[in-house]
Amino acid sequence: MQLEGGGGVGTCFHPIETEPAVKILIATSEAVPFAKTGGLADVCSALPVELARLGHEAVLILPAYRQARYCGLPTAPMGIDFIVPIGSKTVTGHLLRSKLPGADVPVYLIQQDYYFDREELYRLNGKDFTDNCERFVFFSRAVLEAVRLLELQVDVIHANDWQTGLIPAYLKIEYRNLPRYRQTASLFTVHNMAYQGQFWHWDMLLTGLDWKYFNWHQMEYYGKLNLLKTGLVFADALSTVSPRYALEIQNPAFGCGLEGVLQSRRDVLSGILNGIDESEWNPDTDPLLAANYQVDTVALGKPVCKAALQAEMGLPQRAGAPLIGMIGRLADQKGFDLVAKVIPEWVARNDAQWVILGKGEPIYHELFKDLAQRHPDKVAVRLEFSDPLAHRIEAGADLFLMPSRYEPCGLNQMYSLKYGTVPVVRETGGLADTIVDATPQTLAAGTANGFSFREDNPLALSETLARAVDAYRRPEVWGQLIGTGMRQDWSWSRSAKQYVKLYEQIASRVRSGGAAELAPV
Repeated sequence: MQLEGGGGVGTCFHPIETEPAVKILIATSEAVPFAKTGGLADVCSALPVELARLGHEAVLILPAYRQARYCGLPTAPMGIDFIVPIGSKTVTGHLLRSKLPGADVPVYLIQQDYYFDREELYRLNGKDFTDNCERFVFFSRAVLEAVRLLELQVDVIHANDWQTGLIPAYLKIEYRNLPRYRQTASLFTVHNMAYQGQFWHWDMLLTGLDWKYFNWHQMEYYGKLNLLKTGLVFADALSTVSPRYALEIQNPAFGCGLEGVLQSRRDVLSGILNGIDESEWNPDTDPLLAANYQVDTVALGKPVCKAALQAEMGLPQRAGAPLIGMIGRLADQKGFDLVAKVIPEWVARNDAQWVILGKGEPIYHELFKDLAQRHPDKVAVRLEFSDPLAHRIEAGADLFLMPSRYEPCGLNQMYSLKYGTVPVVRETGGLADTIVDATPQTLAAGTANGFSFREDNPLALSETLARAVDAYRRPEVWGQLIGTGMRQDWSWSRSAKQYVKLYEQIASRVRSGGAAELAPV
């Protein structure tokens, strides 16, 4: 794919497979290292790199936020300007060029300083920017104009979350009959149904689309404009970040009011687990650890990491005490309300240590600080986000606890498996897809890699923790669990191959003009 336009020429990837290369444009509001507030950024930087390694042609496009322009990577002006309509006015933008570090994946940034040169991406001082709808109307239109201006040949535009929900609508309504877009398909990926991009109905005017689309079948949701719903309705195919979550969101408990839309489109809805970046998360090469190890040397390296973590966190260096790690946002969604009801009794009655890293709701800050003060030999807390410490917790803990109320995919349980730390999770979303509960049957079959529970209550959590600690006291069982987890493949290479299969199906379906169901990926 020759990427030309104005001041620059893009990279051509050479396929390493016999199948024709698929040409993908990934549109996102975040990508590491340009801009990040959550896991979306990790997905949208790792996936195109793996696609390129598989011989396919990936391009990434996102807004030129202040954070993106000063992320440490060069961003060069291309001398390409464009004008798009926003309601009754027109707005000018510019294209910048960069690339992902360690790869020849082209990155294009949409520059419009009034919209994107701000201190944060979506909000300031805890309040959303009042013009967020207008900002991402502009971005969505700019993405489609960039295809023309850069003379891109694109098989699939892969849009992500509500910030890009208008792209499938513009493609289908305004661009589908134009030569460059006629055979371009759209895939819309939902990373978390809870974030929907809802705005007052008069913002429909900003989109430039006919009011006839503002109806309960398409863009309207209880009197508001809903950009996530828009993407779900107009995209040629849909995906989310785990097979279980793809099923869960078709039900009221997880669909956040849009379960009916998802049920109506279930024939084109897929679930593909995110992967982990093994160049960053690998105990054999991780420079942040006290000792490196792999599956054959975990019995030597992991005790060193555990002792180092205990020392760093001010806990007694007790090799025989099970060390339970937790990392994440301290909120009910992550199951911390369950932990709050279980941990006081566990600390009082069990010979286990706890290391907790994260910040969130004040009630949990106070609880964990109080426990750490009253039980300094058993509880250590850091109320912050620290990536280096997160690595050391994954390597030094014996168990990793994730009792999430819902978890679209989850990455920490995969990091834990890779680092020989046995996960204890609630059976939901991606946690259900990655963790096989240790039972006599799964242990005999060699498939068990952790512990899980289904019921959303403190008793189920406490009983599952007790099962895990009992297994920890049995070296043969524990060694089997660690070995099974460490040998599993949760890399982005695995995930990218599934995306390629999905891209090929969508592109073929759009080229043929058919509406056949997608095969499982």
